[in-house]
Amino acid sequence: MKKGKIFAVIDTNVIVSALLSSNPESNPLKIVRAIVQERIVPLYNDEILEEYRCVLSRPKFHLDISLIGTVINAIIVDGLSMSRISAADIDFPDPKDIVFYEVTLSCENAYLVTGNIRHFPVKPFVVTPAEMVRILEE
Repeated sequence: MKKGKIFAVIDTNVIVSALLSSNPESNPLKIVRAIVQERIVPLYNDEILEEYRCVLSRPKFHLDISLIGTVINAIIVDGLSMSRISAADIDFPDPKDIVFYEVTLSCENAYLVTGNIRHFPVKPFVVTPAEMVRILEE
């Protein structure tokens, strides 16, 4: 594992917010920038990549297909493909969120960055984009 880097699973809503933001100082955009700058090592698996592709391609977002490809490619190139560690004993409001949590569990000291913090168990490693930006600035 890369030393001195922050490992994090990035929830889809953070990437959507970053790509739709017109504010260059938005926290989601800072998260995506930190991935490109290799300060955050994104953790993913095939299910997460597929959700990114499906959600980002929704017509309502009007995102350019090449931008979607660039972002997903950056996550693959700069990130680590991980397996899931079962969290079967935990209830999730949205079953599609389980994969993000379980991939986070596969890497010691990893974070889960989400704009929907209430969708996940209250754990120190489940953080909002604003909290992740503070961690990056420490």
